[in-house]
Amino acid sequence: MVLMKPLVYEYMSNGSLADLFRKERRPNWDERVGIALNIATGILYLHDECETQIIHCDIKPQNILMDEFNCPKIADFGLAKLLKPDQSGTFTAIRGTRGYVAPEWHRNMPITVKADVYSFGVVLLELVCYRRSVDVNVPEDEIVLTDWVYDCFKVGELQKLVGDEVVDKKRLERMVSVGLWCIQDEPSLRPFMKKVVLMLEGTVDIPVPPSPFFSTI
Repeated sequence: MVLMKPLVYEYMSNGSLADLFRKERRPNWDERVGIALNIATGILYLHDECETQIIHCDIKPQNILMDEFNCPKIADFGLAKLLKPDQSGTFTAIRGTRGYVAPEWHRNMPITVKADVYSFGVVLLELVCYRRSVDVNVPEDEIVLTDWVYDCFKVGELQKLVGDEVVDKKRLERMVSVGLWCIQDEPSLRPFMKKVVLMLEGTVDIPVPPSPFFSTI
């Protein structure tokens, strides 16, 4: 006879972050900023503060659960990789979800905590713009969120990203800049999560991010 041990989870009354994108009442700007910072702090814990360093490998809105106060909790560690004390990276088959998977997964490069940083960057930009990373119901040049965000950043038209919503312009620029640093194609250019948290908090200055994408020229 096989005894099954139940898994008991805290009840998260607001579902996942993905559900928030489908609700009529969107979290306001300050709420979204708080959600982003809390997610970053959670990933920082996995990377730097756990006894065993953990790469989640599947950071996405569906795996971020929201409680009644819209406080996020990172969930679903089924794809996570635990690193040994002497490890900084690992080689493994592609894990994660299309749209959030860091480029190095496709390049036979070692996977480090920077893979989670990339995924967080995509989620951060989704929170800023309050839309999914790919949306076919928008103009063609806006379908891929990361491309559209950089285009708007490059020409100084960040207000387009939030429409008529009233936001703090300096904080908007900070959030977008952090997101663009996180989604750099080159892992070494991405900040570690400690730096991400400090940048989101406004504790450190943020250099102007370069184009996140490898040149095709």
